[in-house]
Amino acid sequence: MTKSDTPTEQTTGQLGRRLWRDWVSHHPGILALGLLFSAITAGAAASYAGLIAWTFDLLDAQDPGFFPLAPIVIVSLAGIRALSLYLQTVQTNRLALNVMQDLQNAMFAKLVHADFARLQAEPVGNLVSRFTNDITLLRETLVRLANNLVRDTLTVLGAIGWMLYLDWMLTAMILVVYPIAFYPVVRIGERLRKTSSQAQSQMGDVTSQLEESFSGARMVKTYGLEEYESTRASRAFADRLKFLFRITENKARVDPILEMVGGIALAGLVAFAGWRLLSGDTSIGNILGVLTGIGVMSPAIRALGTLNSIVQEGFAVLDRVFHLLDTQDHIQPALNAPDLTPSGGHVRFDAVSFTYPDGSLALDEVSLEARPGETIALVGASGSGKSTILNLIPRLYDVSVGEVSIDGQDVRAVNLTSLRRQLALVSQDITLFDDTIAANIRLGQLDASDEAVVDAARAADADTFIRDLPDGYDSPVGPRGGLLSGGQRQRVSIARAILKNAPVLLLDEATSALDTESERRVQDALERLSQDRTTLVIAHRLSTVRNADRIYVMDKGRIAESGTHDALIARAGVYAKLCRMQFGSET
Repeated sequence: MTKSDTPTEQTTGQLGRRLWRDWVSHHPGILALGLLFSAITAGAAASYAGLIAWTFDLLDAQDPGFFPLAPIVIVSLAGIRALSLYLQTVQTNRLALNVMQDLQNAMFAKLVHADFARLQAEPVGNLVSRFTNDITLLRETLVRLANNLVRDTLTVLGAIGWMLYLDWMLTAMILVVYPIAFYPVVRIGERLRKTSSQAQSQMGDVTSQLEESFSGARMVKTYGLEEYESTRASRAFADRLKFLFRITENKARVDPILEMVGGIALAGLVAFAGWRLLSGDTSIGNILGVLTGIGVMSPAIRALGTLNSIVQEGFAVLDRVFHLLDTQDHIQPALNAPDLTPSGGHVRFDAVSFTYPDGSLALDEVSLEARPGETIALVGASGSGKSTILNLIPRLYDVSVGEVSIDGQDVRAVNLTSLRRQLALVSQDITLFDDTIAANIRLGQLDASDEAVVDAARAADADTFIRDLPDGYDSPVGPRGGLLSGGQRQRVSIARAILKNAPVLLLDEATSALDTESERRVQDALERLSQDRTTLVIAHRLSTVRNADRIYVMDKGRIAESGTHDALIARAGVYAKLCRMQFGSET
């Protein structure tokens, strides 16, 4: 990925404005209700300052007529604030959770449509961590932000308004002291954002490591690597602890700073208020009102101070989210591209070269073709370019030089969805989702009827074993198809390909991991699947490609030789050597 493809880090202000513009403002109804109840809650809280001043001025004046009303008014005000606080909390949490859901959906849509190369380059644990650890932290931030920002800001402004009205000189003295605290709080927040960003990246590494350890449990136990894996995990957890402690340490500095500033402000207030009271420049009610204003304002200021730390921590995650959403994919559909018009499935490679982003050459001027209904095989050593050829057909990658076409149409010039609609893949890396067998087969055609699903399974030699399961086609396959055997999983994937009924079939070592009996069943199913389809086969077991119409032998990204099995054996070249290595003879 080039530097121009990689978004730059955004400031807190930029992140906040984008969050508001692109996500929060899309929920106007919930937003309006949340702001309304926040304003009522803040107004009720700030009104305590004026109410206390009025009450004690009445008491000082020994006015018995209105003083009994004070407790009633205070209780009523508390009731209003309690109700509005409840409604505000419900609405602002609803807003935050809706925004969170929107971000999750956008992230998943971006990743599921992302370049294959990008998904291959990033560990699965890192991707999963974005939807677990990152989203959890971001949700907590958005909830706190939605609950506290508007309400506490309005509470502070309301309290200051009452305090200025009651005694502007006392209030001015307080307002000089409090801003002093914000400089160190902001600096702490900046450091916290950087540390939090590093911590979230490291958490992705931890998640990947845990996934490796548990998914490789068979190898770990067989090789006696339990202690080694425990040590490796301990190091990762220790690194995680260091980051978390640094975050905790930065957060812990905020409250003491605000506590000290509050103490200084209160001491100055007592001295200055006493002098003004003795001078007759203010009343006891005004002083108590200002003190009440401070009592109302201080928790709100403290909440806003700690909110800054939480926001910086959460916005470090938000920056990662926006970075993901802004990253440009290299595989882009052509503008107003027409659908691919199939006419038999004629696949051609014309002088195709492909270089990976790291600069390594995978294919070097490869030209080949598979005519409609033909089966061609790609054989050769690992790393010779076989899988790259298959990956270029559905545009998982784009060619660096040359052209890949289907039925005379450059795959880069047609609609990507229509292109992939003409292709079916059966691979050694079998992908089954944690759902029923019927649901996994139906992925080949989502609107297929039950009868069509059964017909596909029967053609794939899967119907018998499926009906023997307790729930038949409604039987769960488990995570990654773990409740089925290797042969059963492969036959389900073949049934899915049959149901798709695509004119071009890609087989990537579909029988390489199976035992002899399972391989025979799967091979029979593949032969039925290949009937009347253009088929490109990658195989290490050369016995499975003897009947191919044409065999291309790959060597270091180039086609070393091509022809039928018999012709290549007669040539006594690379293919004949591979046959001798596998079978001990060239027949």
